[in-house]
Amino acid sequence: MSHIVVATANAHKVEEYRRLLDGQDVELMSLADYPGYPEVEENGTTFAENASIKAAAASSYCEAAAFADDSGLEVEALDGRPGVYSSRYAASDPERIAKLLKELDGVENRRARFVCAIAIAFNGEVLEVFEGEVKGTITLEPRGKDGFGYDPVFLPDGYDKTFAELSGAEKDKISHRANAFNQAIEFVEDTLSALDF
Repeated sequence: MSHIVVATANAHKVEEYRRLLDGQDVELMSLADYPGYPEVEENGTTFAENASIKAAAASSYCEAAAFADDSGLEVEALDGRPGVYSSRYAASDPERIAKLLKELDGVENRRARFVCAIAIAFNGEVLEVFEGEVKGTITLEPRGKDGFGYDPVFLPDGYDKTFAELSGAEKDKISHRANAFNQAIEFVEDTLSALDF
């Protein structure tokens, strides 16, 4: 069985990727399996740039094929904020949501989209980057207990439940991460299968 490293120690993301990889002949490792992994500065200006920085660093350090994602929420009325700063918008998920809702207080246009870029790297070199998105609106208040990040306030188009109210299986069918990952796994199967990873 081949193995690939996902360049994150975020347990929620790792769990989501394990679900998405179900049935694949690939063992998923994470940065939690590599104690001492150095912090990598995400100084890119786009999701693709940040994902590439993380994937290249992980593949080099872990001496394995690696992929990394950078994802976030873009809100139309906020000129695309929080964007690449989604995870740094405030100190915690509840505080990030509270800040977002405060900024949108009284704003009629609540259109938004989740974006995910996934970069795949081997031997420290980025091989490919894939992007996915899901569009929706920001609710007036948080709803649901599942998910993470901005999930409780994101209502995907065509649904009456927020990401935090959907089951993991339901979210996996439509999420920005699943969209990008489905493209990436095809690349892994077609291209990385020819490499010794």
